[in-house]
Amino acid sequence: MKLAKPWLFAYLGAIALLLTASALHPAGLRKHRALAVDLRRVAEENESLRERNSSLRREARALAGDPAALERAAREELGYVRPGERVYELRPSGGSR
Repeated sequence: MKLAKPWLFAYLGAIALLLTASALHPAGLRKHRALAVDLRRVAEENESLRERNSSLRREARALAGDPAALERAAREELGYVRPGERVYELRPSGGSR
């Protein structure tokens, strides 16, 4: 029985050594996996921000072209009231009966 060529063993040994070094080195596979996780997180965050920007753009267009929408936003978000209006705040009672 004849053994395979010696260069084949050297080649396979070098590949195994490089793969092990890459897996153990701090800038190797561990860092690659951590960066891949960060990339997915940032991509999800970017998508969420794109949706939020789109929503804010729609709201800005609505506020710019619709006085009723502008008044609603001023009342709901800023707590504005017209002169002479009374504001009644209803708060839940602290105790139960």
